[in-house]
Amino acid sequence: MRLVLFGDLHLDAPFIWLQADRAIHAQRRQALRETLRNIVELTQAEKADALLCSGDLFEHDRTSPDTGAFLKGIFEELHPTPVIIAPGNHDWFGPQSLYALTQWSPNVHIFSKDRLGAHELEPGLILWGAAHCAPVTNVNFLDGFSTGSRGGVHLALMHASENSWWQDAASEQRAYAPFRAEQISQAGLHHALLGHLHTPKDADFYTYPGNPDPLTFGEKGDRGAVIVSVSQNGEVHRERRQVSVSEVHDIEVDVSGCQSREEIRHRLQAGLSGIEGFARAFLYGEIAPAVELTADSLRVLSPGVQHLVTRTDRLRVGYDFDSIAEETTVKGRFVLDVRAAEDLVEEERARVLITGLRALDGRSDLEAP
Repeated sequence: MRLVLFGDLHLDAPFIWLQADRAIHAQRRQALRETLRNIVELTQAEKADALLCSGDLFEHDRTSPDTGAFLKGIFEELHPTPVIIAPGNHDWFGPQSLYALTQWSPNVHIFSKDRLGAHELEPGLILWGAAHCAPVTNVNFLDGFSTGSRGGVHLALMHASENSWWQDAASEQRAYAPFRAEQISQAGLHHALLGHLHTPKDADFYTYPGNPDPLTFGEKGDRGAVIVSVSQNGEVHRERRQVSVSEVHDIEVDVSGCQSREEIRHRLQAGLSGIEGFARAFLYGEIAPAVELTADSLRVLSPGVQHLVTRTDRLRVGYDFDSIAEETTVKGRFVLDVRAAEDLVEEERARVLITGLRALDGRSDLEAP
C-alpha cells in the first residue's frame, strides 16, 4: 500500500515573525493553501491509496468559513481516495471546530477521540488514530494501548512528541502527548506516522514529515510530504517529496570595516544575489562609530526577494575606548567608570560600553551584541 503523509501545515498561521504588512502575511497564508494543493496533486499522481494528515492542519483560533470551504473542496477532489486526519493541538477536535462544523465528503475520516481507535485501510492493514480534543494534551496515547490479538499490519497516526527527541534537543515547541519510542512495538504497532515536530525525522519505528512549507526562519531538514510504502510484513519505505511553494533563507553578511551605511547596503545586496523568496540577513563584524543604521536604510531591493528581515545584534561598533577614556567629557568618565566596575565580566562590560556610548551619542539604531 502507498500512502502520502503530511502534517503541521498550519493554515491561517499569523506569520508575525515576518515583521511585514498584512499583504505579505496574506501571501504567506495563500502559499500554504497552494502547498496543500501540491500535496493533493502528488497523491493523485502517485495513485496513492490514501492521504494522511498527522495534525495541525490549520490554526483553530484563526480559521474562517472560507478555510472550511477550501478544505472541503480540495479533499473532495480526491474522492474516492481516503483522506484521514488525526487532529493536533492547534487544530484540536471540538464541537465548534472546523472538523465538526464542515460537511465533509464521504472519503474524509477524522479521528475524534483522545484515545487510539481503529480504521481499516484495507483488509489486513489497520490504521490506529487519535485526536487532541483540547489545545493542551499531555495524555500518552500509547499508555495501556495494544492492538490485541489482531493479525495483519498495524500503523498509528497521531500528533505526539517522542520523548527522547525533546529531551536531547533544544526546541521552542512544547512537548504534547509525549510517548516513548519503545512503546510503538510494545503495543503491537509496526510504525507510527507522527505530527508536531517540525524538523523531519525518519526513525526505525516512526516518521515525522516536518512542516511541508516554511513557517519560520532557521528551519532545517528535507521537509515535505512523505510517500510511505507499506509491505505485507509491515516494513515501511519512505520517500520525501518537496511540495512547498515558498523559499525561506538565512544568510550571513560580513560588514567589517564599513564606514557608511551605503557600504553596508552594497554588501547586503551582494549577499542576497541569487536568493528568492523570504530572507533573513545577519550582519556581523565591526563598523565605524559614524555609521547610522535604521530599518529603512537596510531595505534593499533584490530581484526575487519578496521580503527581507535584517538582524544587527551581531554588529560591533569600533569605538577606541582608550582614547575616549582620556577625554575630559561625560563619555570619558563613563568609560572609566564601566572599566572600573568589578561586578562585570568582559563580555558584559563591552556590551555596557557600546550601549552607553551609543546612548550618549543620541543613537539607538544598533543593538549591542
